[in-house]
Amino acid sequence: MEDTKIQWHPGFVAAMRLELREDREGLVFQEEYNLNTKPLEVDLLVIKKEPTAIISNEIGSFFRGHNIMEYKSPDDSLDIDVLYKVTAYAALYKSYGNSVDERKADDITVTLVREGRPEGLFRYLERHGGSPSQPCKGIYYLGGQALFPTQVVVTRELDGEAHAWLCALSRKVGDMAARKLLEKISRLTGKDDRDMADSVLKVMLDANEQIVEKWKGDEKMFERLMEIVEPQIQLREKKMWEDGVKEGKSEGVQQGVQQGIQITVGALREFGHRDEDIRKVIMKKYAIPEEKAEEYLRTKY
Repeated sequence: MEDTKIQWHPGFVAAMRLELREDREGLVFQEEYNLNTKPLEVDLLVIKKEPTAIISNEIGSFFRGHNIMEYKSPDDSLDIDVLYKVTAYAALYKSYGNSVDERKADDITVTLVREGRPEGLFRYLERHGGSPSQPCKGIYYLGGQALFPTQVVVTRELDGEAHAWLCALSRKVGDMAARKLLEKISRLTGKDDRDMADSVLKVMLDANEQIVEKWKGDEKMFERLMEIVEPQIQLREKKMWEDGVKEGKSEGVQQGVQQGIQITVGALREFGHRDEDIRKVIMKKYAIPEEKAEEYLRTKY
């Protein structure tokens, strides 16, 4: 059964937006796209603003005008019935245009993403007339058997350097790969990119507690994680401070500071830091005595 505490699907959407960031200006991303008024939705719909535009990313190079993406977490299966289900979603999407045949069948693609290679699905396809082709590492095209052009992306087989965001959605991330991901995150400058990277990072850390345990005694890694978490904390604190100032109340400003400390404690705990390390951070950052810091640490946020 899937571990519902790990937010795999939001992490996938963030990872794909980062995967395609070089071509993002020409794309429209619609996550959990509703096919109709009933509760049928696809994980991610990517639409090219200009249908003839070429996408540089290996996964995106397969795309046409309208591209339906289905993500399966490490605990989910990817079998022939899943393939038919997502193909049915694509067929429904095609049929719900504003006019007859507005969305052309040959302008719609299906992409299935999973960490492990779907051996059962591939064996089924081989028995029924066609083996998937492999144009590049970790990507398989299903060929003529599919109603729509369909590719399967096996993230475990992808190039870890070129597809770091998707490869991070795993319970088997190694220490070196995790450190490289932090380096990649540290080079991002835009707020949207940083927000999406935080989503991917959280999934990686939640799914790989052994990395968090290993990093707890590593001062350099602690500082690096603080660099990543700090901008988000500052933005929240700034908003709370401004809200307090607008109210014209000194207690409102003070409340903003208190909430800022609570956010800092909660965020650092979320990323697996020990209370001993968090105590030092909030004492230094907020110039509060040790006993006051202990009060904040005794409360669970």
